[in-house]
Amino acid sequence: MAATKKDLKPGYRSSEFWLMAVAQLCSLAYASGAIAPEGTTTLERMIALVAGVVASLGYNHGRAQVKQAAEEK
Repeated sequence: MAATKKDLKPGYRSSEFWLMAVAQLCSLAYASGAIAPEGTTTLERMIALVAGVVASLGYNHGRAQVKQAAEEK
């Protein structure tokens, strides 16, 4: 059953938000070198940044779909 606008909780209270936030923090820590092992190339760090961006975009797209479905009710 789809949530109605009244039942829709704020995005920061969803498990998807927290999973995306953890993925974003991990990718930033790896890209900055904070948790990257010795010998990590710039390309590998850039891939980590792109993975974080993709996680964020995925969350935003999913959240928009949930909000749109709630507005249609």
